[in-house]
Amino acid sequence: MSNQSAAMLADPALDPRLFRATMGCFATGVTVITTAHNEVVHGMTANAFLSVSLEPPLVLVSIGRTAKMHSLLAPGRRYGVSKLSEEQEHLSRHFSGKPVAGLQPHFVWHAGTPLIAEALAHVVARIVDAHPAGDHTLFIGLVEYLAYREGRPLLFYRGQYGKLAAV
Repeated sequence: MSNQSAAMLADPALDPRLFRATMGCFATGVTVITTAHNEVVHGMTANAFLSVSLEPPLVLVSIGRTAKMHSLLAPGRRYGVSKLSEEQEHLSRHFSGKPVAGLQPHFVWHAGTPLIAEALAHVVARIVDAHPAGDHTLFIGLVEYLAYREGRPLLFYRGQYGKLAAV
């Protein structure tokens, strides 16, 4: 469905704040999307990340068209995904546009792609397709690298950070 078709189907009376609040009721893990451009690391916090396919292994990240990261991603380029642990909330805040003074994030690298050190999971994907979708673009990536470790994830629910309850 094209953006124009989707716009024609949307109820013009739908309140954007209600949409945002309702979508916020879906708890998500917190990721930092990273890429390097001209030897400078760029990162942004995102919770719109998901797996798309097992064969081939595809993932998707949704990036707002006004985000700086949007201009850095294109087919053939790579992006990294770091799933944050509950101890890394400060990194999520830092990469969400609220820089933490003096914070120097540590990165590990794979295939020229920066990843947040000590994150619970790492994914490096090469962009194979990009789909405009409203005010965002869906960047589909072919997974080229995966790693994970045990730990407790940082969660986001209704505009707040959270933690898993003890099991």
